[in-house]
Amino acid sequence: MKEYKNLVIIYYSGTGNARRTSEWIAGRAKEKGLNTFVMPFYTFRKEPPAVPDGPTLIGFCSATHGFNMPHHFLKLIFGFKAFPKSDVFIINTRAGMKLSKLFLPGLSGLAQILPASVLQLKGYRVMAMQPVDLPSNWISLHPGLKSKVVDSMVEHWKEKVDVFTRKILAGKRSYLPALISLPIDILIIPVAFGYYFIGRFMLAKTFYATDLCNDCMLCIRACPTKSLILKDNRPFWKMTCESCMHCMNFCPRRAIETCHNWVIPLIWLVVAVVNPWISERIVDLMKTHIPSLSFMGSMIIMILQWFIMLAFFGITYYLVHYLMHFTRFRKIMRFTSLTRFAFWRRYKIPGIQ
Repeated sequence: MKEYKNLVIIYYSGTGNARRTSEWIAGRAKEKGLNTFVMPFYTFRKEPPAVPDGPTLIGFCSATHGFNMPHHFLKLIFGFKAFPKSDVFIINTRAGMKLSKLFLPGLSGLAQILPASVLQLKGYRVMAMQPVDLPSNWISLHPGLKSKVVDSMVEHWKEKVDVFTRKILAGKRSYLPALISLPIDILIIPVAFGYYFIGRFMLAKTFYATDLCNDCMLCIRACPTKSLILKDNRPFWKMTCESCMHCMNFCPRRAIETCHNWVIPLIWLVVAVVNPWISERIVDLMKTHIPSLSFMGSMIIMILQWFIMLAFFGITYYLVHYLMHFTRFRKIMRFTSLTRFAFWRRYKIPGIQ
């Protein structure tokens, strides 16, 4: 079995799941006497650690966004050149849930397959692939889980990660947990592509700061991807936002919301009115000029529909941002968003500041 001298873990974490998982592994590695380096992806990108000579194990640990790894983390993996020919392992934290005493798994989609394939082609040896089903943090879609459920899930996965850590630090391979979900992951790859190319940009345009915002700038300073800026004296989410939920879950005043009252009618308008009208115009045009290209026509319509949706989100977000300067509009937005209700709990892994 291989004796590692160094462990490097690079993580992407919005609400602490991937960070905590990395810390669990690092703690065990330090006990074994390995030179251990743990850092977020943006720190590694700026200043990689000076790792001593000797066999090195590299861990890539990331949240799962839209059944894929976040765009910024994938960019790091695609451009990764450090510590050539080292062994690597991949961990993705997924949207876990719990039903009574049953721990329900999330789905990986491309979050394991794509990074493993890229790193293998780069000459690294992929020793392990491990999904970790810590509590889901997508507060835009559902309330955070109750603290009792969160604690039990964290304790459950701490033990499972410890078992995994002992294997990889001993030089053993571990693929089984990732392979079990592989058939379903393959089936949802189209969804992962749809989210990567369209969905993540739309979600980036659903956040806003209510009149509870006191301009503390914490969200802007702490954004992992620097996607939050101050525009017209208000927080503004750029298209590069990964929807990691860091800002919403860490805001001390719960001032950051998702504008369900704006998004839901907008989706209805585009899907039920705008897209059917445009699709009908395209079909009529193709019947007249290129009747034999029905399949291509369907593809053109589908692509156009998605981009129309994206354009509507982008344009209307600028309108929402402008209208938020008016007190009455801010109050309407605040009191009609689901995320403002007390039962819509925020989430960050316990112990993360």
